[in-house]
Amino acid sequence: MQGVRIGNRIVGPGHPTFIVAEIGINHNGDVKVAKKLAQAAASAGCDAVKFQKRTVDTVYSADELARPRESPFGTTNGDLKRGLEFGASQYAEIDAYCRSLGLLWFASCWDEASVDFMRAFDPPCWKIASASLTDTALLQHHRHTGRPILLSTGMSSLEQVDQGVKTVQGEELILLHCTSTYPTRLEEINLRAIPRLQEHFGLPVGYSGHEVGLSTTLAAVALGACMVERHISLDRAMWGSDQAASVEPQGFARLVKDIRAIETAMGDGAKRVYDSEVPIMRKLRRVQA
Repeated sequence: MQGVRIGNRIVGPGHPTFIVAEIGINHNGDVKVAKKLAQAAASAGCDAVKFQKRTVDTVYSADELARPRESPFGTTNGDLKRGLEFGASQYAEIDAYCRSLGLLWFASCWDEASVDFMRAFDPPCWKIASASLTDTALLQHHRHTGRPILLSTGMSSLEQVDQGVKTVQGEELILLHCTSTYPTRLEEINLRAIPRLQEHFGLPVGYSGHEVGLSTTLAAVALGACMVERHISLDRAMWGSDQAASVEPQGFARLVKDIRAIETAMGDGAKRVYDSEVPIMRKLRRVQA
């Protein structure tokens, strides 16, 4: 099972866990907030941040956009969706800022026009959201860009994941185990799916989590997840649909630190006597081999 190159990182078995802070829409339409989140991710030691990009009138029907929904942007769902989207000038600012931090960034694009829009920023990879796994045309559009793909598998059967993998066959691919509820209940996280997906597909498998807390994400790394993605928030009490299922900066710093500790502790699996054990062995073992 080979690793996948994302920017200057190799992601896969035997390599450091690739840690992504999902900014998503937690910027609430404010570039200043987006930059603060990127700074927090960089300070925590993350490898990358991720955004979301939609062409609103393509992704949503006219009826859905007209649906009443109160938000800081207006009184309809369309007001909200349009208010959360950044344009070219905002992403140019984000691009320059992430580069200044030495931080990779990319996006999950929900339609073909958004893929074309993001190509101008030369992303190191694409994330395909769980909601898009069965969108064959969109997967093929991503495939034609020739960039690595992170394919999230939430709300999908193994057969649906099989079809998604076949659609992007030939490209460098990482699967992400995911459960698409916000926040995810412990009994629905199903971390044992990580080695199952590795065995079935022979591909690197990561974990995209939406649960409250950090312990299950750490367990995912111990089970072999080659990358992890968690939403980042300046404050989980902030307005926004994803904030409550996110991790605040201090928690992200602890998550990164603990992941790196787990990587060191996992070792190579060979059973041996360490030099540090020899004096203790000589002192405590009644029968010396």
